[in-house]
Amino acid sequence: MNHRRDFLKQSVLGAGALALSPCLLGAPPTGVPKRFIFMHRGNGLFPKVMVPPSLSRQDMAREEKKEPFEVDLDGHALPGWMDPLHAHKDDLTILQGLSGKMCTTGHHSWCSSLGVFKANERPSSIKWATVDFELAKLFPSPMEHIELACFPTGGGNPRGSLEGIAKGFSARGPQQPNYAFGSPKGAMDELFKSVSSDRKKQIHYQLERKVLAFAAQGQDRLAARQTGFERLKISNYADSIHAIRERNRKVDAMGEVLRQHVPQLDKAFLKEDLNTIDRQRAHTEVLLSALISGLTNVVAFTVDELAHPYTGIPGIENVKVNMHDVGHQKTIAGLEAEEIRQRCRREHMRLIDTIVSRLKSIPENRGTMFDNTMLCYFPDGGETHHSHGWEYPFIVMAGRNARLDLGRRYIRLPYHGQEGHRTLGNWYTTLLNAYGNPIKHYGDFDLSLKHDQTGPIRRFLT
Repeated sequence: MNHRRDFLKQSVLGAGALALSPCLLGAPPTGVPKRFIFMHRGNGLFPKVMVPPSLSRQDMAREEKKEPFEVDLDGHALPGWMDPLHAHKDDLTILQGLSGKMCTTGHHSWCSSLGVFKANERPSSIKWATVDFELAKLFPSPMEHIELACFPTGGGNPRGSLEGIAKGFSARGPQQPNYAFGSPKGAMDELFKSVSSDRKKQIHYQLERKVLAFAAQGQDRLAARQTGFERLKISNYADSIHAIRERNRKVDAMGEVLRQHVPQLDKAFLKEDLNTIDRQRAHTEVLLSALISGLTNVVAFTVDELAHPYTGIPGIENVKVNMHDVGHQKTIAGLEAEEIRQRCRREHMRLIDTIVSRLKSIPENRGTMFDNTMLCYFPDGGETHHSHGWEYPFIVMAGRNARLDLGRRYIRLPYHGQEGHRTLGNWYTTLLNAYGNPIKHYGDFDLSLKHDQTGPIRRFLT
């Protein structure tokens, strides 16, 4: 084919630009899979807003000095913006003290906070697969991984459009950026097109499949006539097409299940000019449908990014908020910057409540789907607007079958430079080790730290 690069690119993008790793071709793991949701936001997340206001005077003094301690959240009030999580307090961990100075910080971080390395907008800066893709390899699914995003329009990854499919904030492997859905409707149409009731979409889907079959045969024949590097290159193209076809076969086999879980988006969510809050809610419905149907076990969700034009904020719904101005403490439409931040965070917590509540309502293996799910909410750049990676606060929601010792805790780990300090790399190593990847250490090291940084955080291993 003269345009095989373009064909492959469009084929992959049309399928959500999902990774075509060998695990897609293997048998799924036995038993109930574990699921992971990585929900990250831009413009920093101040550690001070994470602190339960009812801490004792002694614990508050430790907090102010950033000394390590932990308390049971039972009997403690959550910060006001976390109120939507009150019903799920038993499953909640507020984790403070992780650093990420080996990551790209400041205005934009690209895939840095998920990959634990310096990254920029160039694919050449991507060193390895981000942690969400590494977890997806451990729990294979037809789509392997799905990424949703409220894209920026003036910096960060994609530029100029909130819709469509563009480079996301995860990475499939070295120099391989992932692609994310910006439009909830577009995500729904692509992910569930095999069971669409729209005749035109069904015809288009069947044509795609025939084109893939034809292309696979052509590439196989072409590879057979080549030698050396050219044969290897063409074989790689052919393997990619075969992987897409295999994935489609698995999706087709799920037809009845998929029909039951096609996202039922409100008409307001199908508009092209969605405000940010509605876009987040619609993405959440797509996320839930993808997990519940079994299309994927891992979702990355960028709920906002610094250069995203924020709209729909409660109380100032019709104002387009520049989050960079919020980062510089400017008052907008009569609201102080911290109030705007708080209203946005509260909306994020409502999304988490929707996810957790829905998964808790679905029976699975003598429990619920949430029992086998973990959700992480964290900033993509660190502790402030102009962050330096001193701290990456986390909210972790984990079901009862989590392989980590979590739940109903406020935990402050030793601060950067203190004995026993741990980084994002240690946290992700912990996740990977707990769920089946014995990697010695995930991510780059912080060269300013002198102690041994390898390994998991033993405190969390059961």
